[in-house]
Amino acid sequence: MKSTRILLSLLLMSSLPACSLFSHEETNEEPPKAEASAPKEHSEQKEEEHHEEKAHAVHWGYEGEGGPEHWGDLDSKFELCKTGMHQSPVDLVFKKPATGRPIKTHYSDSNVTIVDNGHTIQVNFEPGNYITIEGEKFNLIQAHFHSSSEHALSGNLLPMEMHLVHKSESGDLAVLGVILIEGAPHSIVESVWRNIPIQKGASKEVNFKINPEDLIPRTRTYYNYIGSLTTPPCSEGVNWNVFNTPVTVSKEQILAFRQLYPQNNRPIQPLNDRKTVNYK
Repeated sequence: MKSTRILLSLLLMSSLPACSLFSHEETNEEPPKAEASAPKEHSEQKEEEHHEEKAHAVHWGYEGEGGPEHWGDLDSKFELCKTGMHQSPVDLVFKKPATGRPIKTHYSDSNVTIVDNGHTIQVNFEPGNYITIEGEKFNLIQAHFHSSSEHALSGNLLPMEMHLVHKSESGDLAVLGVILIEGAPHSIVESVWRNIPIQKGASKEVNFKINPEDLIPRTRTYYNYIGSLTTPPCSEGVNWNVFNTPVTVSKEQILAFRQLYPQNNRPIQPLNDRKTVNYK
């Protein structure tokens, strides 16, 4: 695996073209047809990492005996993965956007650490970035990636999905979901891929900063619903906000991620008694 990662790094260095900060493109709001089927903030991040470490102590993954269909049986703490009625991800069916409920972002250039946690590539942000939803503040903790997308847009899974995970002072979670499709290369994704740690479980401090604003689409129409973590322990009550305007990454960037994580997306979960709202 280490040799694979070294080879991947060399391929990225030699083959991925340089691109400008805003090289990613956006598509129309209509869902595309896709491939088939801290001080306080520091303590919040440490709490989140400790929460992940407990989940990692039990072997889970995306196939075989540790796959999603077995998560609820692997540990009593994962029971909601099997019994929860408000689980994520879900199929987001296109509907006419409603007005109101804007998400206000308060992002700036930030120091980051890149982590391979054994389930995905994750970017940890220094404290200071946050969003507000209906007046409530949620601090940005980290961003991570899935392939294929976890949420479906009108029945279609897209090539990748990025989650920006935020947490309020009361412990509530709000996630911004960004669908990633094949197109122009994304300069920030390229920089992250070039600095993936050689070993799983390792982290790497980098000498560049990332503004989270450059990770999300400029068109801010989004689907909102209440769901769960998409990984064990599948805790519910997560405020999901998935943009229906995708951002592009190159074919090479998609394939580079899939060299490490060919499939790390949880299957679609039943909507049950919930509703999704498309806000603009």
